[in-house]
Amino acid sequence: MIFKRGYIQVYTGEGKGKTTAAIGLAIRAVGASGRVLFAQFIKKKRCSEHHVLTTLYPSIEVRQYGQGCFLRRKPNQKDITSAKMGIREIIELAPRGDYDLIVLDELNVALHHGLVDTEDVHELLRVRHPKTEIVITGRYAHDLIIERADLVTEMRNIKHYSQRGLKARKGIEK
Repeated sequence: MIFKRGYIQVYTGEGKGKTTAAIGLAIRAVGASGRVLFAQFIKKKRCSEHHVLTTLYPSIEVRQYGQGCFLRRKPNQKDITSAKMGIREIIELAPRGDYDLIVLDELNVALHHGLVDTEDVHELLRVRHPKTEIVITGRYAHDLIIERADLVTEMRNIKHYSQRGLKARKGIEK
């Protein structure tokens, strides 16, 4: 383990950069000889970062527990089943100390939409190895997560080019 004590970090808010910040932290942990689990909730599509993370950084393991974005639809049973499977799997992995850093990308959104239960998130934070750093990303950070966190950063949207109708670009947003 590279950390003497693992903290809980939260990147939340309406602004861009939450996942990007978590990726940067994952790369920094690998640079210090750490092992990283990058667990993505909601997301199913493989994006540019997956290629880089899994090709250049073999000590970063990427797992996805989602059926895809549901901005224009309600979450369905497959979304719920996938997210619940993911949180349970991570509850099993977290106490072992196999990872120096576990990123729970979009867990806040999964919790907000009822894909995972607050009890499961509380259990995960309770049973994690004391030297494992946890990073939780996504809008709508739950009060439980904010209370348990050691660091909370809120990304605030001041101006975004999507407001002018510009699309997401490969290598920048996807």
